[in-house]
Amino acid sequence: MHTKFLKWLSYASCFVMFLATLGGSVVTKTESGLGCGNDWPLCHGKFVPAHTLASMIEYSHRAVSGAAGLFSLAAFIAFWMYRKNRKDLQLYSLMALIFVMVQAVMGAMAVIYPTSSAVMALHFGFSLIAFASSIMLVLGIREEERGQADRNAGRRSQDPVRPSGSGARVSKAFRNLTWFATAYTYIVVYLGAYVSHTDSAGGCSGWPLCNGQLLPGLSGGEGIAFIHRVAAALLLVVIATVGHFAYRKHPELPGIRKLGVAATVLVIIQVLTGATIALTINNYQIYLFASLAHIIVLASLFGVLCYLSVRAWQLSRTAKEVQAAPADKAV
Repeated sequence: MHTKFLKWLSYASCFVMFLATLGGSVVTKTESGLGCGNDWPLCHGKFVPAHTLASMIEYSHRAVSGAAGLFSLAAFIAFWMYRKNRKDLQLYSLMALIFVMVQAVMGAMAVIYPTSSAVMALHFGFSLIAFASSIMLVLGIREEERGQADRNAGRRSQDPVRPSGSGARVSKAFRNLTWFATAYTYIVVYLGAYVSHTDSAGGCSGWPLCNGQLLPGLSGGEGIAFIHRVAAALLLVVIATVGHFAYRKHPELPGIRKLGVAATVLVIIQVLTGATIALTINNYQIYLFASLAHIIVLASLFGVLCYLSVRAWQLSRTAKEVQAAPADKAV
């Protein structure tokens, strides 16, 4: 019951969360963070901001972030009311609510008080977790809906936690690899946010070399940008490895295969958008578009990896472990 309502509520929450995450990046890239001065929640002491580009960008981001908080609260209440036996979906909704509130508070504090680049990068990291949680909520309720449709049609299907009767599992080695890839992705994203907040994007001109060198200096903006590039290159290898094992080793688990392929495609696009940023840094319009695309792809990649990590954990448990936690099973 209520599956369609929960599905569309999760869609709406995810979309608004996406706009909030994208809006934060627009604020950073256009240097509009103080478009409303040091006032919060008002803008230069007014409810309606002045008609300047910076103030409109900053105030619009605040409004969308507020809407993201309201949608997250609505999703949290709905899933805890109607999916009491789906602890995973309840957890996703709770995480989305908590982290959208944390990033909102950090954003407000950044406006009122001077904040370091390291803290501002962490602010983006928290908004990323909120967006990833909303993605996991969408994927989880979609999987439940598909399972219900299969059961109504009399087809044999897997429940949202473990395959029904098939005995299909993933190895703990694959589970651990997925967890490592997800954690490492977060580190790389944080480094990317730190590059933006320290204005180090121009530290490495050209691509794939940095200022025409294979190994440039490691100080200042040049070092920060180069370390991020190396970390991103290693991320490509790690995610491609996850995708390979997800697809080749799990023919009986199409969901795991699809997530592995999606993660691999997204990380390839992420590398290409990163290269575009480096090559167009002197063309502001293309650079801004490429930067926002880069952030969107990274956010999507992190969400997919988070969900893959949860599914790998669920499917790595033995039958004895599953029986010891019956509350995970769906209606």
